[in-house]
Amino acid sequence: MTRLTGGCQCGAVRFAVADGGLGLASICHCRMCQKAFGGFYAPLVQVHPDKLTWTRGERTLFRSSNHVARGFCATCGTPLTYEPDAEYPALAIGAFDEPARIPPRMQFGTEAKLPYADAVPALRARTTESTAVEASFLGDIVSFQHPDHDTAVWPPESEPS
Repeated sequence: MTRLTGGCQCGAVRFAVADGGLGLASICHCRMCQKAFGGFYAPLVQVHPDKLTWTRGERTLFRSSNHVARGFCATCGTPLTYEPDAEYPALAIGAFDEPARIPPRMQFGTEAKLPYADAVPALRARTTESTAVEASFLGDIVSFQHPDHDTAVWPPESEPS
């Protein structure tokens, strides 16, 4: 695996992980992770601190318990880190530019797993394009999110068109 990059939704905070820096990729179902991510679970990957570089901006930390701090972008709110006191920190898999390269290998906190989480793959699925027929605003939506790659400057000089 080569150097991996990522960051928040607005581009104010960016990071890079050097080759060999990733550890166990997992999802955590505990209630604290559900709330921190606003989702069914938190997809996280451990990272060796010596291999992690913050390349733009600074994450803001929230002490979510007596043993863990959680990092996020103070501008857009994107969850970025899970930072236990006694272990390696973890980065949010979805914050990477290429999250498909980091498949989870383990589940934690399964006592709090939502009862319908395992049924999600069986739900009816639609693409954004097929939904745009009914939700007309999707057909001409313009994303102001940071792209999935490093940029020299962000935000751009002018609004995206």
